[in-house]
Amino acid sequence: MDDIELKNIWKEYDRKIEETKLINMQSWALNFKTFEYVQTEKAKSKLNSLSTLKKWMIFGGILWIAFLLFLVVNSLEISKIFFVISLLAIIIFNLFGIVVYIKQVLLINEIDNSENLIEVQQKTSKLQASTLQIARIMFAQSPFYTTFFWSPQMIASSWTAFFLISLPVTLLFVFASIWLYRNINYKNADKKWFKILFSSKEWTSVIKAIKFMNEIEDFKREIV
Repeated sequence: MDDIELKNIWKEYDRKIEETKLINMQSWALNFKTFEYVQTEKAKSKLNSLSTLKKWMIFGGILWIAFLLFLVVNSLEISKIFFVISLLAIIIFNLFGIVVYIKQVLLINEIDNSENLIEVQQKTSKLQASTLQIARIMFAQSPFYTTFFWSPQMIASSWTAFFLISLPVTLLFVFASIWLYRNINYKNADKKWFKILFSSKEWTSVIKAIKFMNEIEDFKREIV
């Protein structure tokens, strides 16, 4: 075998290697695109289901606020001042919650209409942060559920019971709401109390959607 034949054999061998590499790259690209599409659709499906839940929550919230407003309008007297103030505070918190839920539904619609993976990841993370933030806000209203039955007459006639029972209970709720506001964040997601508070579909759907997105990145690293 002369040098020319040997060179031709090596050239043919190199050509086949390059063809194999090209085929493998095309196969990887096809597999990745397929996996990316499937995972993204899974994430969107979870979030669309969550969107339906939030729409019902918005509807329920509107009915709840309407009921509270009815009670306020029919309780405008000095003897029910604590009742009215408590309900007005709860109404404000729930109005804020409804506005945030509407924004979240719109955000989920944007995710559903997005074909860009990076956009889907960014908006899903934004939805996660929004879910934590609204949870902090809604827990902050809890002390007002312990003050609506207060009245000037009750305090005047049973001040011992008020200062030894009613007020301490309210202060306990204030402390708990402050603690939750400061500690509800993703770094505590592995804590038992966090998992108990955030075991509902409202949170788990977002986490599952993010998990589907992360699996795309894991797939990419494994192949590369």
